[in-house]
Amino acid sequence: MKPVRPTTEDYVRVAMITLACGLLTAAGVSPGNAAGCAFEPQGEGRVRTVIDARSFRLEDGREVRLAGIEPAATEKSNDSAALAAIIGGREVSLRGEDDTPDRYGRQIAFVYLAPSEMPVQGQLLAQGEALAAGDVTDKDCAAVLATAEASAREARKGFWADPAAIKNAESPGDILTGIGRFTVVEGRVLSVRQAGATTYLNFGRNWTRDFAVTIPRRMLAPFEAAGIVLKSLENRRIRVRGFIEAQRGPRIDVLRVGQIELVGGK
Repeated sequence: MKPVRPTTEDYVRVAMITLACGLLTAAGVSPGNAAGCAFEPQGEGRVRTVIDARSFRLEDGREVRLAGIEPAATEKSNDSAALAAIIGGREVSLRGEDDTPDRYGRQIAFVYLAPSEMPVQGQLLAQGEALAAGDVTDKDCAAVLATAEASAREARKGFWADPAAIKNAESPGDILTGIGRFTVVEGRVLSVRQAGATTYLNFGRNWTRDFAVTIPRRMLAPFEAAGIVLKSLENRRIRVRGFIEAQRGPRIDVLRVGQIELVGGK
């Protein structure tokens, strides 16, 4: 039998990191299997204080921020209760690709409680208390986080219990209420246009009012490497995540391939 060559659609589906959650679930991989986030050890310690929804301080003074997630964009987005319930006063181990502190002096890491193989990030996602940031470049780890988030979304847990958790791309006014917050928006791409160094995924005809996704030129190579032809997203339904900006209409700037996922087959 002659082998069938993968189509562009096949590449898009495989490359969308968050879509991998459906493939993993179908293959029998559960949120509890976190082998994909087994990075190098970065130390350990006891949690002294939970600072906010995704950061805490150890007894030795180190401040740690959870990698790969963002707080859910709700009135309780800065609520530290969920994180405190998991790690408050506990011994934790840290893992990551790099232990260089961020500009605020925080260590960015995946955090574990022994003997669990699921990072704390996965637990928060599975409870609907956080959103996958879409910025994890390790595909296996990104898929683990996406699977955990999908389980909460399908069960309508936590943040996902709100019918308006995912913003409608056809409601720019509603999206604009979340300026500066990490938000998930879903809709059908009306057109894909290039203007200077930016590619626009337009969800409406009025560019001064409607929602759009902006993709800088430096991201074209990563999308191409992932087998994704941006023009092929035209007339496709996608889910995009990122921080809402107001540039006439509401915008999300895509800086990682994992910020975009194809929804369904069409």
